[in-house]
Amino acid sequence: MSQAGRDGGDNCYRLRCSLLGHELDVRGVARCPLWPGEGFVSVSRDRSARLWVPDSPNQEFVELQRMSGHSNFVSSVCILPPSDLYPRGLIATGGNDHNICVFSLDSAKPLYTLKGHKNTVCSLSSGKFGTLLSGSWDTTGKVWLNDKCMMTLQGHTAAVWAVKILPEQGLMLTGSADKSIKLWKAGRCEMTFLGHEDCVRGLATVNDTEFLSCSNDASVRRWLITGECLQIYYGHTNYIYNICLFPNSQDFVTTSEDRSMRIWKKGECTQTIRLPAQSVWCCCVLDNGDIVVGASDGIIRVFTESPDRIASPEEIQAFENELSKATIDPKTGDLGDIKIEDLPGKDHLNEPGTRDGQTRLIKEDGKVEAYQWSTGEGRWMKIGDVVGSSGATQQTSGKVLFEGKEYDYVFTIDVNESGPSFKLPYNLTEDPWLVAYNFLQKNDLNPMFLDQVAKFIIDNTAGQTQSTNSGFADPFTGSGRYIPGSSSTNNMGADPFTGKNAYRSSTAPTPNAYFPKKEPVTFDQANPSQILGKLKELNESAPEERKMPEEDLMQLDKLLSVAVNPSGGAVTAQQLDTLWRAVNWPEDIVFPALDVLRLSIKNPTVNEMFCNEKEGSQFSNYLLQLMSPRGKQANQLLVLRTLCNSFFCDPGACLLMSERDAVISKAILLKSVINKNIHIALATLMLNYAICLHKVSDIEGKAQCLSAISSIIEVVQDLEAIFRLLVALGTLISDDKNAVQLAKSLGVDSQIKKFMSVTEPAKVNECCRLLLNML
Repeated sequence: MSQAGRDGGDNCYRLRCSLLGHELDVRGVARCPLWPGEGFVSVSRDRSARLWVPDSPNQEFVELQRMSGHSNFVSSVCILPPSDLYPRGLIATGGNDHNICVFSLDSAKPLYTLKGHKNTVCSLSSGKFGTLLSGSWDTTGKVWLNDKCMMTLQGHTAAVWAVKILPEQGLMLTGSADKSIKLWKAGRCEMTFLGHEDCVRGLATVNDTEFLSCSNDASVRRWLITGECLQIYYGHTNYIYNICLFPNSQDFVTTSEDRSMRIWKKGECTQTIRLPAQSVWCCCVLDNGDIVVGASDGIIRVFTESPDRIASPEEIQAFENELSKATIDPKTGDLGDIKIEDLPGKDHLNEPGTRDGQTRLIKEDGKVEAYQWSTGEGRWMKIGDVVGSSGATQQTSGKVLFEGKEYDYVFTIDVNESGPSFKLPYNLTEDPWLVAYNFLQKNDLNPMFLDQVAKFIIDNTAGQTQSTNSGFADPFTGSGRYIPGSSSTNNMGADPFTGKNAYRSSTAPTPNAYFPKKEPVTFDQANPSQILGKLKELNESAPEERKMPEEDLMQLDKLLSVAVNPSGGAVTAQQLDTLWRAVNWPEDIVFPALDVLRLSIKNPTVNEMFCNEKEGSQFSNYLLQLMSPRGKQANQLLVLRTLCNSFFCDPGACLLMSERDAVISKAILLKSVINKNIHIALATLMLNYAICLHKVSDIEGKAQCLSAISSIIEVVQDLEAIFRLLVALGTLISDDKNAVQLAKSLGVDSQIKKFMSVTEPAKVNECCRLLLNML
């Protein structure tokens, strides 16, 4: 190495040390802040995680702790920041056993294990207040708080390879093999970023408004969280697996299947470092700027630009020798189309390169050798021998042709005895699991055969290899006239929460009269004569087969009387049958029948009839159809109010809790409808869910409800609706520390602060103050 290189004046990165210990691929590394600027954790296919610290005064690191807890290979790692309970922070690892193990820094066994994913946990990201975001091959992301799953992010159609919690509270990113990136706010997808042409493999946060993504399409993209792609970076020639930013900088590092790590400064690739391993899986940057890299050969390498930490000349020479002995498969595309007869000899290396990382192929003794130009050292470095160069025939290469391409093997696979056979082409340089996955996808075969097909490939190619890659890649990649509910807005007159008239502020401290709310809020006011009059009017315009005889209208009149005055008699089966037929009128005329249902559903007999275990699902599904955002607002309003009133009796509450996912998902779409009465009804539905959830230990249910409330409160403007949402929030987090932490992580406090300036009605401001005190 030249003296200039040893002085480090060129700001190029060079080897600091190589760390042996892992027995298989190193799949993840993460900086550990316990030792300023230095410590890190690595995870591997050997099922272990290892904590490394500096070996002073040497330049190397020593293994301080080896952690185990996974029953299969470990593929992801992140550090949970220090907390009151764990002042030194925690280590989280994700594995192929579908689990997440959480360790303290001084424990070899997990403190606890997070279970919930249905496939490999391939990415992890930590956030404030102890939140953890995970991504999995099961196509979901999950948000965890301590040892509980708070919510599941659903929307991707393929494996979630990358996750990142953004600095702004409540914002999260997921990148997927479906080629998309999704931005989530409070657990709901706010935006989808499209542009990558293959699997999204890594994400990195630049600042509050920008992030980077890398992909199997060999590109890096820079995005605004508003959706705009600002820049695309090219340089790698194969899959990019990982991306990491330098501290307090917009410069970054990437690692790739092209056997390289690349350093990017001011938007340009300024240095390419080749490694003697096919897959360079992961990297992290320490506080001092040194880069830790993990690869498929099981070795961790640390690179530095500080002249004080560069490895000895002997160590560097050993690294270069190892690099020069590597074999390069031209099918990776790293080197372009190679024809041996057209290549120059070794004297071609007398000419200097034009940029760092430039590769040059030469012919030496009938072999093809690959060299890379190092700008920092002013010389060409051998990076390996090229094997299997193109131009050979099937006879001379020993390859099998299939669909115009050469393969080492073409297997015939019989999935079942009665079905057809399938051809499975395979090259020794490929990953059996990825080949098996692609084979099943291409032929539309059940994914359950993945392990079986991959094992078949491995068993039938035992001992065969053509590269230094010792591991496998993961496989996935009007007034007077009737107006529905016009006289039934509970915010008029008596306050529905305190039972008194308008709340008046006082200089004395006010006790919390708002939450936790214990009983459901319902919509009770009505004008039965107007409802019945509208029923009769619309009955005349109903289709002939749906028209009701006068006797049926009389039955509905009697049902209305019982609904408004419970002591007026008992509900009969004939009345219920008539009501159901009326509720099934065409959508454009059904609203007065829905109003009868809204009032009647509080009656125990009616509630039991429609909400029992046998009939309840059909009942709720029908109502949700009428709640379509493209439907009539009268129907939307009355269905929401019917759902709210259903909580009044146990069968209705049980039904709506069991159908919570479908109901909340459908109802939340109505936040975009510009109608304050709909917003009040929507807020009341969330409140009634909060009341039920307060009574049970269901943190994921609370997370779902908190997420929905957070999403709705961003849109609605009516202060009665806001008030009810605030009461719902207070009810959800009362007496539940986990729910409080979750609300903090979703950024709910910043949403509450927006309403602190509201003076009338005073109850809004009062609720805000009470909530912020709880948070």
